[in-house]
Amino acid sequence: MSALPLNSQNLPYPDPMHPIIVHFVIAMVFFSFFCDLVGYFTRNTRLLEVSFWNMFVASVAIFLAIIFGQFEAGLAQASLAAQPTLNFHTVLGWSLGALVVAITAWRFVIRNRNPLKISPAYLGVATFLICLVFLQEYLGSKLFWVYGLHVEPVVEAMKQGVSR
Repeated sequence: MSALPLNSQNLPYPDPMHPIIVHFVIAMVFFSFFCDLVGYFTRNTRLLEVSFWNMFVASVAIFLAIIFGQFEAGLAQASLAAQPTLNFHTVLGWSLGALVVAITAWRFVIRNRNPLKISPAYLGVATFLICLVFLQEYLGSKLFWVYGLHVEPVVEAMKQGVSR
């Protein structure tokens, strides 16, 4: 069995999939939080329902983002300088996966007990989740924009041994 041919970004497919999937997850988590806040203060139960379903889909999609992230990180020729950021991004990604599922399960219980309202405690934990998502976004942006993971000129330089 031969290895998959890698393109100029060091990937076996045209573009990195991790950022595409992860931005979908980020949008769903943020929109869920927005709907919960507005639904909480306006008592609009339809927004609370939209929020739940966004978190439900995000809790599934986040694992696709993690799987592609792990695969693409394994193919990246990360410099020694990038390693601590990549390691923290990986650990936080898995932690966020577990946290999103746990929050979605909690939200499911809240929804089943009383679909007309959510608790301030849930909103507090959801706010903490949003803060962690912002941190994760920062780390991912740093890996791309500062360290150039899967950026063609950086991949070429790494292949030629220019950077390590």
